[in-house]
Order: sequence, then C-alpha cells, then structure tokens
Amino acid sequence: MASEKVETVVAGNYVEMEREGGDGERGGIGAAGGAASSGGRSKLVSNLFWHGGSAYDAWFSCSSNQVAQVLLTLPYSFSQLGMASGIAFQLFYGLMGSWTAYLISVLYVEYRTRKEREKVDFRNHVIQWFEVLHGLLGSHWRNVGLFFNCTFLLFGSVIQLIACASNIYYINDSLDKRTWTYIFGACCATTVFIPSFHNYRMWSFLGLLMTTYTAWYLTVAAIVHGKAEGVTHSAPTKMVLYFTGATNILYTFGGHAVTVEIMHAMWKPQKFKLIYLMATLYVLTLTLPSASAMYWAFGDALLDHSNAFSLLPRTPFRDAAVVLMLIHQFITFGFACTPLYFVWEKAIGVHSDKTTVLRRAAARLPVVAPIWFLAVVFPFFGPINSTVGSLLVSFTVYIIPAAAHMAVFASPAAREGAVERPPRWLGGWAGMYALNCFVAAWVLVVGFGFGGWASTVNFVRQVNTFGLFTKCYQCPPRH
Repeated sequence: MASEKVETVVAGNYVEMEREGGDGERGGIGAAGGAASSGGRSKLVSNLFWHGGSAYDAWFSCSSNQVAQVLLTLPYSFSQLGMASGIAFQLFYGLMGSWTAYLISVLYVEYRTRKEREKVDFRNHVIQWFEVLHGLLGSHWRNVGLFFNCTFLLFGSVIQLIACASNIYYINDSLDKRTWTYIFGACCATTVFIPSFHNYRMWSFLGLLMTTYTAWYLTVAAIVHGKAEGVTHSAPTKMVLYFTGATNILYTFGGHAVTVEIMHAMWKPQKFKLIYLMATLYVLTLTLPSASAMYWAFGDALLDHSNAFSLLPRTPFRDAAVVLMLIHQFITFGFACTPLYFVWEKAIGVHSDKTTVLRRAAARLPVVAPIWFLAVVFPFFGPINSTVGSLLVSFTVYIIPAAAHMAVFASPAAREGAVERPPRWLGGWAGMYALNCFVAAWVLVVGFGFGGWASTVNFVRQVNTFGLFTKCYQCPPRH
C-alpha cells in the first residue's frame, strides 16, 4: 500500500495531524481503519458512505445517538411530571448536557495538544474519556471515569436491546419479548464489524431520519386520535414518580458519554465545540412536540404504558415507525458498544495492532455476552432508563466533566496556558467555575440524590411486580 503524505496543521496551540484527503488508519485524526480503495469510483463511494470525519458527520452522530428509544419513553415521563415540568426539564437538561459536552471537548483538546507537543502519535489509537482524565489528572480520576463510563455504556446497550424486543412485539406478538431479546441480541452483535465512529457516516444520517419520522408520527397520530375518553392529567402526584420522570429526561440528554470518540473520529476535532448544542436544539424539535402531544391525548394512561407505541392503534404508519426504530436501535447499540469494544481491545492488547477485521470482530464478541444477559434479566423498558440516568449518567456526563474541568484548571499556570479559554460572555474563569459548581451540585442533589432514590424505588417495584427474567414485560393478557 502506498504511503500517504501526512500534513501537520496548526490551529492556535492545537496541533492536528491530518491525512491528505481525509483517509487513514483506524483511530487517527480522520482514521478509518481500512485499506486504501482501488480505483477512483470505489474510493468515492467509500468516502461517501463509510469514511466520515466532518463537522456534519459529528452533528449527525450526536443527534442520532442522543434521541433513540428514549423518544418512546418521554410521554411516560410527562405522565409522571406533568406538562409544564416535562417541558421545563427537557429545556433545562438539554442546555446542561450541551454545557458538559462542551467541557468534555475542551478537556479532549487540552489533552490532545499536550500529548502532541510531546510528539505522541495517535494515528493508530482512539483516545477515550478515561485516557483524557488519566493524562490530565492521574490514575484515580482515570479509574473513576472508566468505571462510570463503561458501566453506563454497558447498560445503555442493554436498554437498546430491551427497546428492540418491546417495539417488535407491537407488530409481531407471536413470540414473547424475551425471545425477541435473544434474536435482536444476535443481530446487534454484528456491530463488532464496524471499526470506529468514523465509519458511522451513513448509519448516523439514516438513524436521524428514522427518529425524525417516528417523532412526527407520534405527534400527528396523537393529535389525530384526539383526547382519549375520560382522559385525566393529574401529574405530578407523587415525589417518587416526579423524580423518576425527571431522571429519565436527565438520561435523554446524557448521550455524550461517547463525545471523545466522536471527536477523535473528526478530521478537525477543535470544530466540535458547538456541535452538541446544535444537535440538542434539533433533538428538542422532536422530543417536545411528540411527548406533549402524546400526554395531551392519553394523560395518566401513560403511567402503565412506558412505550408510547402501545397506546396508538395499529396502522401502516405505526408499523413503519416501529421498523425504523428497530433499525435505529441497532445503530444506537453500535454507538454505545463501540467505546466498550475499544476498552476491551486495549485490555487484551489488540487495539493498536493492524489486525484483520475478522480477528478484531472475534476479539470484541465477549463484550456482547453480558449485555445480552442483562437485557434478559432486567427487561423493564422505561424504569431502567431512569435508574441508569440517576445512578450512572449523573456522574458520567455531568458531575465528572464539571469537576474535572475545575481540577485541571485549578492552578494559575494551567489557566494561563489553557488551549481553550472560557467564553467572554460567561465572565471568564470565575463565571465558568461558578457554572460548573452549579451543574455538579444540582445533578448530585437532584439527579443522583432525589432521582436515585425515586428511580430505585420504582425499579424495585417493577422487580417485585414482574420478577427478574420476566418473559413478557407489560404485555397485555392473551385471550
């Protein structure tokens, strides 16, 4: 294979190594993990559908990853919170999530810049969040970040499998949900063949189209259906339900556990700063209308129907939405699982090897097994989102990034040499520290504290009611 010219691009204090034409080895800046394509046409097709690294690719990845199966549980959250609180929490946590995603991007660029000044080459290595923490703050921060990040992504993948089984049941109930979980676990295991986030260009684009269709289907279908007979809107009624609903929204806008991997797949990661905010604004155009319309139409009935599809009559439009969501959940499973694949590759020593696709896929397969098992043990579609949100998302993508940013730039020397300085409108470093303290304190008390209590109580109630390994969670009785 002909060697490719490497061009060094200096952007401020940030040194970026970019391969000419945007192609390269898996894991580097613009790295894709494949051999050079033979022929201009095949290369063009490959770049169009496979080799993504632009700011647009990152936006599609963030948008597609942020709103997946949770779109179907937000009406359930509104029935716990009430209309006003549901809308307020979506706006509030959407902005808060965008802020902490920005902090993660700042820390990534800081770490990357320091390492590249030391002549470290990342062209065959994917940087991950725990490595950023290790490089900037030491091993204790790395261990904490690794635990929360991996555990969250593990259960995030579990939730996608649970959602697949829950959705397919509404168009084919010949098999119970547990059996469908087995089937979709095997299907989702094929994501081991996708090398990195650089290769999700086509999937991210299609995934966002699918969730856009589903969101507007829910909105239009609810409006056309009108208010159900005898509908009531009594939320909020109980603190347990209220904070359970709030933590599901916290989970909704906590999809940036894969921010570092998405940034690393970009040709110019320093352009990421506002991408997550732009993605969040688009996602709000999907989540607010669909959740509001469904709650308006069905009200308190949603308390016993955590999947919004279950209350809508079966039509070709609903079946299309179910199928599209199933495909999208496969994509989101890949998003959540790919960082786990990287961690496992590094643990067993094959991450930096120029190995074959089949060998790398075989090495990744053990990661899927515990996900498959946990999806069968805890099939509680809806309640599990809130539990993961309060106990894991709260630390992974809110508290740790805010605290880490304050720790990294605690000294005057670190602030003076920072690659990315605070926005002027925020009031400099003092304003940034104040905002970070607020984020960390709010999520610790409201998200982890009250949310953890409420979601755990609700989760235990599901276990007591349905039991572990339940065959068909919330399935209507057969006649």
